[in-house]
Amino acid sequence: MCGIVAGVGQNDVVPVLIQGLQRLEYRGYDSCGLAVHTGSLVPGAHTGLHRTRSTARVAQLQAQAQAEELRESIGIAHTRWATHGEPSVVNAHPHFSFGPGPHSADSPEQTARIALVHNGIIENYETLRQQLEAKGYVFASATDTEVVAHLIDSLYEGDLFQALREATTQLRGAYALAVIHRDEPHRLVGARAGSPLVLGIDAAGQRNFLASDAMALAGVTDQIIYLEEGDLVDLQTGKYWLSDSQGQPLEAAQRPVQAVKAFAAAAELEPYQHYMQKEIFEQPRALSDTLTDVLEISPELFGDGAYSTFKAIDSLLILACGTSYYSALVAKYWIESLAKIPVQVEIASEYRYRDSVPNPRALVITVSQSGETADTLAALRHAKSLGHQHTLSICNVATSTLVRECRHSYITRAGVEIGVASTKAFTTQLAAFFLLTLALAQTKGVLSEAQINEHLQALRHIPSAVQAVLALEPQIISWADDFARMDNALFLGRGMHYPIALEGALKLKEISYIHAEAYPAGELKHGPLALVTSQMPVVVVAPNDALLEKLKSNMQEVRARGGVLYVLADANTHIHSDKGLHAIRMPEHSGPLSPILHVIPLQLLAYHTALGKGTDVDKPRNLAKSVTVE
Repeated sequence: MCGIVAGVGQNDVVPVLIQGLQRLEYRGYDSCGLAVHTGSLVPGAHTGLHRTRSTARVAQLQAQAQAEELRESIGIAHTRWATHGEPSVVNAHPHFSFGPGPHSADSPEQTARIALVHNGIIENYETLRQQLEAKGYVFASATDTEVVAHLIDSLYEGDLFQALREATTQLRGAYALAVIHRDEPHRLVGARAGSPLVLGIDAAGQRNFLASDAMALAGVTDQIIYLEEGDLVDLQTGKYWLSDSQGQPLEAAQRPVQAVKAFAAAAELEPYQHYMQKEIFEQPRALSDTLTDVLEISPELFGDGAYSTFKAIDSLLILACGTSYYSALVAKYWIESLAKIPVQVEIASEYRYRDSVPNPRALVITVSQSGETADTLAALRHAKSLGHQHTLSICNVATSTLVRECRHSYITRAGVEIGVASTKAFTTQLAAFFLLTLALAQTKGVLSEAQINEHLQALRHIPSAVQAVLALEPQIISWADDFARMDNALFLGRGMHYPIALEGALKLKEISYIHAEAYPAGELKHGPLALVTSQMPVVVVAPNDALLEKLKSNMQEVRARGGVLYVLADANTHIHSDKGLHAIRMPEHSGPLSPILHVIPLQLLAYHTALGKGTDVDKPRNLAKSVTVE
């Protein structure tokens, strides 16, 4: 959720640190800061540690750095999403350790000995804090991170890398760390466990970097090493060393350098007002790209050996969070209907904390846009610990931890998604799940090749169909004008469109802050109908399917109680606008694939409602893009 950028070299790294934080702003944050080792570029200057922090945007931090004329060859920077301690300057990273003994907020920064930035959560920070306070360390913040800075200082005996390694043996929880020391002005060290960290190598040998995401280094270097669980790294000017958690050196073959395509262009808004708007309209391209290499259905679309895996399994267990969880719920309908395989869908954050009954013949599928979602990764590891060996990931990042830890994978090609509210990642996940459905059905022999090809052709048509749905935007804007005046909303769907109602409600609450709930329409009489008034707009997903007539009855229940309906209706449903009923006609019905089409208007409704309410569409309050802590 937080962002880290750090670097060491022969020339000024401050502009790279600032630019890197700007590239990570999409993750969400409520404070930011940077620390440098002063005097590194000015011979004879007073050396020490200096930091500047802000609870405003990175642009303000940049202005502060310029006003303070920061030009240094080593530094660390961070964007923070508050967990321990409120958003404030004193709780913002980087954190200092001045060593044991009394000091105040007015202590000269040059006397600080350690500067540190941290992503993750230290679970045993309270115990460590008590131990350090007993040694005379004074805490200035309410964060768990400051504990790590003091802990490293307490272990320091002239070798920062060794102090970091010893400190990590005492930490429980998740962390990505970047640390500098006053007495080692050309050394940057880092470590990771449960939170991503990458090493960026300057091809010219002038500078090396650490970052929580390769995107932070776009335009600086495309030579990336992905650190693995427990890795530690020691960076100096033009040099680096890697070791495992035991301090054993790692060879180059164990952590190979990968050329990672720069993402800078994808981060530009172009003609759009917000990233979410841009990403909604990128969906035809994203879906087309996701299907580009699919010439025919084959289990090998999901990696070598997938056929043997698919033959061996008798069920599926899907683990996901948030929007990815809703895509998995749609997939459950598809897979059970077309491939005839039982499917269990679990919220990843709940699965690992309950007693479950493992089935070694189940295929465990993990779903995540970033591939770094902490709860999903932990759920995967928990499933493996229970004996699950068949694993597959659906993910948008080929180099992510989730993909590396699963035996099989399908990489969606949504491209970089910056808006916190996921749009194109969701629809490309659905496309990947439909391919998986067809591959499973083929392996199990429950669909003929003619039927599989028919479904594949329908999937190939989806990008064009989505383009037609996007043309409904003017009608959806008129709905949004009504919704912007409301405080609550209810979303209804049936069958495989119930998860689409859930996704629509999630989008509305995420970015407009309107309280929204979703229910299976058949559940109206079991409670939600009590909420229906003229001030409770009811959105209905109404495809022309076998449940349509029952859905119409549910709609009449709403109208009879003064509720106002907003209906996304397929052709030939005979649903027309009337008093208390606003209908938008979908361009076409796509059978099993209609969930992909029906979610598009709900994304647009959330977006334009948020515009009407004047909220921060791309950075909604209290939320982060990449949830890398529990």
